[in-house]
Amino acid sequence: MRSSGAPASPRRRAWSHYAAAIAAAMTVLPAARANSLEVGEPAPRLVLHTLDSRSIDTRELRGHVVILTFWATWCEPCREELPMLSAYAASHASQGLIVLGFSLDDGDALPEVRKVASGLKFPVGLLGSAYADGYGRMWRLPVSFVIDRGGVLRYDGWQAKKPELTQACAPARRCDPAGRN
Repeated sequence: MRSSGAPASPRRRAWSHYAAAIAAAMTVLPAARANSLEVGEPAPRLVLHTLDSRSIDTRELRGHVVILTFWATWCEPCREELPMLSAYAASHASQGLIVLGFSLDDGDALPEVRKVASGLKFPVGLLGSAYADGYGRMWRLPVSFVIDRGGVLRYDGWQAKKPELTQACAPARRCDPAGRN
């Protein structure tokens, strides 16, 4: 525990912003009207084509909080973050949290993607390219986005200075979407 006078670490601040976005997403908020990728605006539609041949459309997940996470098997920070995100997803599924995992690996890496996905508690699929409609080119991994129950973007992973959001959660065990300990 840090003393009350010590400044919060960058990881703690990053996690606080992430947790606040999830907490806001857990409430029903009216959808905004613009189509750009901006927090507080409607999130772009995205469809995950899972490894088990299902299609999961973000538009059909209204009423749930959705985390879109983009990763690759060759990305070491991704491999560290995925188990923490999986545990977070499992512990908050009863509250309506759904995580969708988009792998940027190509088809040649499918056996490794399947191996990683087998240990996760959320569906995974291959993105097929480094570009996700409405979210842009995936130039940094891992990167995640949070969509609230009304389909509104509440967290834009491109705005984070470092992709360490769930990593900050694990050591402190502060993974409550409302920001409680």
